[in-house]
Amino acid sequence: MKTKLIRSLALVAALLAGSPAFLSAAEPAREDAAFAAKIITALEKSDYDAFVADGETPFKQLKKEQFDGVAAQIAPRLQAGHDLTYLGELKQRGYHVTLWRVSFKDGSDDILATLSTRDGKVGGFFVH
Repeated sequence: MKTKLIRSLALVAALLAGSPAFLSAAEPAREDAAFAAKIITALEKSDYDAFVADGETPFKQLKKEQFDGVAAQIAPRLQAGHDLTYLGELKQRGYHVTLWRVSFKDGSDDILATLSTRDGKVGGFFVH
């Protein structure tokens, strides 16, 4: 009985391992990847106008001083080299939210970033 169960589990595991859905990594939508890259580049270059360019009206109302404070902390680490990795997506309050890992070449702590979009506009970008 145990041998049958082990064989069945082994067969299921082998089928899943060979499944294209199992092998393919999640990929962000092209628009989401472009928004995330553009926003990270804007932070790296401390470019407020580029940061808010694709935003909804409330996002564009972010004060430049607030942006400058965050950019001053993150820009040097981004400039030293970084990788942006898509982690997944979810839906929140009518927004399509994508999750991103920003890892730094200097070995410092990673940042979790969330990008909220709706109707081709950025509604929010938060770093944690």
